[in-house]
Amino acid sequence: MTSISKGRIVSVVQAGSDPFDTPATLTKFADLLSDAKAAKSQLAVLPEAFVGGYPKGVDFGVRVGSRNDAGREMFRLYSDNAVELGSPEFEALSEAVAANDIAVVVGAIERKGATLYCSTFGFERDGSLLGIHRKLVPTAMERLIWGQGDGSDLPVMESSAGRLVSAICWENYMPLLRSYYYDAQPDFYCVSTVDDRPVWLPTMQTIALESRAFVLSACQYLERGMIGLGVEQFDAAQGNDPDVVLINGGSCIVAPSGALLAGPIFGEETLLTAEIDLDDRTRGKFDMDVAGHYARPDVFELKANIAAQKNVRTD
Repeated sequence: MTSISKGRIVSVVQAGSDPFDTPATLTKFADLLSDAKAAKSQLAVLPEAFVGGYPKGVDFGVRVGSRNDAGREMFRLYSDNAVELGSPEFEALSEAVAANDIAVVVGAIERKGATLYCSTFGFERDGSLLGIHRKLVPTAMERLIWGQGDGSDLPVMESSAGRLVSAICWENYMPLLRSYYYDAQPDFYCVSTVDDRPVWLPTMQTIALESRAFVLSACQYLERGMIGLGVEQFDAAQGNDPDVVLINGGSCIVAPSGALLAGPIFGEETLLTAEIDLDDRTRGKFDMDVAGHYARPDVFELKANIAAQKNVRTD
């Protein structure tokens, strides 16, 4: 009996955005999805904090034990450019997805109450929301500007392209988070990141090998000149010449075998696309399924609390 091919075309978008100009980012988002649609993609993954921006190289006026007024004002500007669920900006994202008829995972700075989260929004091709993942542990100084997600922010998203999970940047170095996602048997392990180091690639290959999923890793490419604020407000540690590179890319697409299908590419904005066969996941599971025959639940067990955490409960 001949198997039915489960072919897909998938893309990762390598692009940057201004953290303080969300209207321009929304226009760029729609244009980038149009490019992915032209490549006949059924799924596109965009970088961490693409909407709302990643303010790399600034300190928000913070020292141990003190904050200053300039830093508080920068945070206000940053917060004003974040996206709330149900807002006109969020609806613009949904409309752009629907207009291009493509499933999307996009990194966004989400405002919820007065707290910002580094999130990813998963959209079905009709623009409906599949799920929201909020970064569990912001890294280093990110903790000054972003809150922490909880176990309810770990959606397993059933899309027309396949089953999706989402992990952001250094969450991918959390072994127990990876184990939780592997147990969901995803088709696509979607990574939104700003980690542009060469050592990022072997991490993505390891995750592909462990999960036997297709790994789609999208990193920003960001130059200082792409941020409109002057040096008096945004004084980047890397330098403030317009051509200074703040985030250098390195996006890639990796097969369940660990083989590279596209990338990594550094030093430019680009769209990476690959034609894949979902049956490669089953072929890979033949000799290793870490959530099945390669597991030892009699020896190792993971307990996950996926309940929403609340400060006030009225029940």
